[in-house]
Amino acid sequence: MTGTPLLSLDAFSVARGPCDVVQDVTCAIGAGEFVGLIGPNGAGKTTLMRAALGLIPARGQSSLAVLDRAARARAVAWLPQQREIAWPISVENLVALGRSPHRAAGRPMSDADRAATVRAMARMGLDGFQARAANRLSGGEQARVLIARALAQDSPLLMADEPAAGLDPSSQISLMELFAAQAAEGQAVLASMHDLGLAARHCTRLLVLHRGRLVADGAPDTVLTPDLLATVFQITAHYARGADGPIFQPLGVIR
Repeated sequence: MTGTPLLSLDAFSVARGPCDVVQDVTCAIGAGEFVGLIGPNGAGKTTLMRAALGLIPARGQSSLAVLDRAARARAVAWLPQQREIAWPISVENLVALGRSPHRAAGRPMSDADRAATVRAMARMGLDGFQARAANRLSGGEQARVLIARALAQDSPLLMADEPAAGLDPSSQISLMELFAAQAAEGQAVLASMHDLGLAARHCTRLLVLHRGRLVADGAPDTVLTPDLLATVFQITAHYARGADGPIFQPLGVIR
C-alpha cells in the first residue's frame, strides 16, 4: 500500500458481552487494493466491518469511525449482508439514493449525480430496469440494484459484506471483475467473502480472521498455504497458477 490509507485500524477490538469477538486488529487499506476479508463463520468478519464504520462500539482506533456522518458517507460506501428491498421504489430512484452524500438535503440531482446513477446501473447490467419496482425483482436482481446504489456513491472506499451471496456464477465473476477494475482505477474495495476460489483469483490481498484475530495478511498465494487452510478452515485444497490465472479448489475436510 502507498499513500494515505483509506481505512486504518489500530489495536482494534470489539466486545460482545464480556468477551472480545474481534481482538487487537491492526491493518491499513489504500487506493488500488481489492482486499478480501476471509475466515470461517463466526470469525468476526461482519462485526469487524460494522465496527470499523462506527456502527457498533469498539476499542482502539478506526480512521472511519472518527468521522462525522456526512464525511464518512463521502469516504466509504457500505453494502451490508441484508439485501431485501421492502418498499415499492423504482430501481432508478433507489440507485440514485447513493448520491445523497454529495448533495444538500432537498436539492435536486445534478448532471453529475444523474451520470453516476446511469453509470452504476450500466455496470450492474440494469439497463432497462429504471422504472421497475425494486421490491418486485428477484433476490439476485435486488442484490445487483443495491450494489449499483453503492457504486453510485462513488466513494474512494467500498466495503461490502458477502457481496456475491445470492448471485449466479456469471454475476459473481462479473462482480469480482468489477471490484478489481474499481481498484485498478484508484479506488479500494474491502469485501468479506466465503468463496476462497473467487478470493484467490480476483483479490490483490487477503486478510484472514480466525477467532477474532487477524492471523494472515498478504497476497493470496502467500496466505492460502496448506497450514493456514488446515488450521483456519479445516480443509485441504488444490491451489495452482494456470495460464488463465490462479485456480483454487477445496478438496476435503480435515476431521
